[in-house]
Amino acid sequence: MTKEIIFEMTSPYRDNFRITAYKFGSGEKSLAVVGAMRGDEIQQQFVASQLIKKLQELENANAIGKDKSILVIPSCNPFSMNVGKRFWAMDSTDINRMFPGYDLGETTQRIAAGIFNQLTHFEFGIQLASFYVPGIFVPHVRMLKTGFENPDVAKDFGMRYITIRTPLPFDTTLLNYNWQIWNTKAFSLYAGQTNCLNKNTCKETVDSILRFAYKNKLITESIPSIAYDSYVLHEEDLISITAPRAGILTLQVSPGESIEKDQILANILDPYCGEILAQVKSPKSGIIFFLRENPLVLQNDLLFRIH
Repeated sequence: MTKEIIFEMTSPYRDNFRITAYKFGSGEKSLAVVGAMRGDEIQQQFVASQLIKKLQELENANAIGKDKSILVIPSCNPFSMNVGKRFWAMDSTDINRMFPGYDLGETTQRIAAGIFNQLTHFEFGIQLASFYVPGIFVPHVRMLKTGFENPDVAKDFGMRYITIRTPLPFDTTLLNYNWQIWNTKAFSLYAGQTNCLNKNTCKETVDSILRFAYKNKLITESIPSIAYDSYVLHEEDLISITAPRAGILTLQVSPGESIEKDQILANILDPYCGEILAQVKSPKSGIIFFLRENPLVLQNDLLFRIH
């Protein structure tokens, strides 16, 4: 394993801004994994750290594929994580909306350009991503529909779901989208949580990455783990359920749980007296794919996505 500073810039506050990468193996650029892009992606950085630990063990056992190299960037935004901000601490811009970047542009454009310069020409790319709503997902693989996506390759992760999203115009500045345009087979992995740790979903995600690496001959040692026959779905087929009232959300279900039509999924309570203001019921039978974690909700906030 080699540790390397892949991007650095001076800062008006305290120390310089640096992005650190860990490299395993040698030879062709086979797999790049990007951890936390935003300052609240604690689970994503934790997953990256545990992946680095496992890859180091595999490298010590000479189990990295011949002429294969793997790059892992645990964090692209340590400044924002240090001060507890989701986006860039100085101007609240999102690095993941700045790709492929511009090395003479604004700060986050220059950071994106520096990162992307290191990530081009890899055969495979994995981003440990997060959702814009605070909540919990069933761990899954997500792909943007660019014409270059390949769900059959994504099945090598062995995760429960593969979702395909038709990109909107502003999605063309995402890392995943630009990776695909630059001929990298790109995948976004959602590891359940965002700004908290869950060791079970972390292990599931790390195992899925190692399973993918083994099936594509990037590592030579199989990792015993539970694999699924992945179900491919398009995100527009998911049913979204929003809050009918503002108040305190009390959940009655968990991610991945099977539900019946008209089952009560949550209650919304009056924050002053605890009276039930509304019951949130399922419009169909299915599985809880996503649920909101933040208990304080406003009317029309997204609460659930059901498959």
